[in-house]
Amino acid sequence: MRVLSVASEVFPVIKTGGLADVVGALPAALRPHGVEMRVLVPGYPAVVQAMGEAETVWSDPAYFGGPARLLSARAAGLDLLALDAPHLFARPGNPYARPDGRDWPDNPQRFAALAFAAAQIGQGALPGYLPDVLHGHDWQAGLAPAYLKLAGGTGPATVFTIHNLAFQGQVPASLLAELRLPARAYTAEGVEYYGAIGMLKAGVRYADRITTVSPSYAAEICTREGGMGMDGLLRARARDFTGILNGIDTDVWNPETDLSLTRNFGVQSRGRRAANKRALQVRLGLEPDDSLVFGVISRLSHQKGLDLLLACLPDLLAQGAQLAVIGAGDAGLQDAFAKARAASPGRIGTFFGYDEPVAHLAQAGADAILVPSRFEPCGLTQLCALRYGAVPVVSRVGGLADTVIDANVAALAAGAATGVQFAPVTAEGLRCAILRTASLWRDPPAWSHIQLRGMRSDVSWAGPAAAYAAIYRAAIDERPRS
Repeated sequence: MRVLSVASEVFPVIKTGGLADVVGALPAALRPHGVEMRVLVPGYPAVVQAMGEAETVWSDPAYFGGPARLLSARAAGLDLLALDAPHLFARPGNPYARPDGRDWPDNPQRFAALAFAAAQIGQGALPGYLPDVLHGHDWQAGLAPAYLKLAGGTGPATVFTIHNLAFQGQVPASLLAELRLPARAYTAEGVEYYGAIGMLKAGVRYADRITTVSPSYAAEICTREGGMGMDGLLRARARDFTGILNGIDTDVWNPETDLSLTRNFGVQSRGRRAANKRALQVRLGLEPDDSLVFGVISRLSHQKGLDLLLACLPDLLAQGAQLAVIGAGDAGLQDAFAKARAASPGRIGTFFGYDEPVAHLAQAGADAILVPSRFEPCGLTQLCALRYGAVPVVSRVGGLADTVIDANVAALAAGAATGVQFAPVTAEGLRCAILRTASLWRDPPAWSHIQLRGMRSDVSWAGPAAAYAAIYRAAIDERPRS
């Protein structure tokens, strides 16, 4: 079964967030299920460099405003295809935004070009390669199922995954022709979305099967409260809509072999984590003592609930705890954490930016990882925390609710607890969770049991990969035959 995966980023070649981790992990996870997956991504400078002496398998001198070629190579353990269109993708820094943080104004054309290339491959543009399934990820690939369906014919089955409904790729209706969409597509039953073109909406509307990244998030976004304007369409397509939990690459995230750690450890050698705690404290300017260390590894945004954490800092510090913040994003939040660090030197430490080794060290060194998101499609941070023996403290939403078992009285008695959940998602809710976590920390046997249960949790791609393979087969079986 040949699957073409289409996404705007893929780990380890280009990454800004969890989307890249998922797209990068799926090919290897699906291989035992008889799936041969190639990944199509934009030809950013980092991608073209990683592909080395790639083969040019297709070219077009006038592709969405300039010359383009399709490169093919085996790189970073992946079978990669890259749309090398310098006028669209040969730009430094973040794949989506200018150095001032604002989106590139031609993002609609950039990612329409990616989706159009995917559709062309699905229609046989590459000699000797015709995918059985085209799997698009998030709004950047949302037009691919639309291009295929609007072109007619049989083509591959299509699957579309919503990683975060908050990012919908809504673009001006005036771009319809420029994005190579026919006028007949601009209807409520097509790509029209609240007076604009909805790129994510197009994926939801035209794909044969739709998935999102946890069962609870699937339920949440079918409601008016959580659906962000898409709930009606998602309810209409309920038969074809499935929530599948993400996993993590347990080879990349393995505390026994992780080269980013000061000292490796495992389930039977959890005491060795202490060396990583000291290293994290030193790295972030925290006092190297035995305090309870809360970690945050996150995009700094309103969605992630980090303004709630700022409100709870006095309570956290009153417990004698420390806070290690790793992340970047909203300038106001970053400035607020920087001021908090200055006001509490040695107790609050920060690392503003993206750094994979520091993130790994934080998972291995923090005692608890805070994930107070207002909504969270799945979340990978808490899965890594479980694997690395950092107790996750999470809001009871989306995939966080699906992956962490709260340390309530019944779960503790049954030996099932793996972390701390809280609801509602308010500053008071988070404050109570911090106090509960500190209380558990002061009970070493209870803490050890929670930590051990978490490290033994299955956070791999084994189960999710089987579910994706089943979705692919169902989509293929339901496609009309020529």
